[in-house]
Amino acid sequence: MDLSGVSGFHEIIVLTPRGFEEGLDAVMAVREQRTVLLNLSEMEAKLAQRTADFVSGGVYALQGQERRVGERVLLLSLIHISEPTRLRRI
Repeated sequence: MDLSGVSGFHEIIVLTPRGFEEGLDAVMAVREQRTVLLNLSEMEAKLAQRTADFVSGGVYALQGQERRVGERVLLLSLIHISEPTRLRRI
């Protein structure tokens, strides 16, 4: 389904890093004005927290926003993120 001409829709990139270094991919995607759903559930808890802190700092430096949408799942964007009523997989 092509939604490119429809106002209000925005592509979301889903990243599931397995290592701290992959957190940079999320920051770079936000820098490129993409919205990122960052799933840290594949990481050990301490590493997931360290990665979340790093990514949060990078997004903050870009004047972006972060929302927690689940346990170890963050939604990152440069644009205003309204509170989702529900997320669905397509």
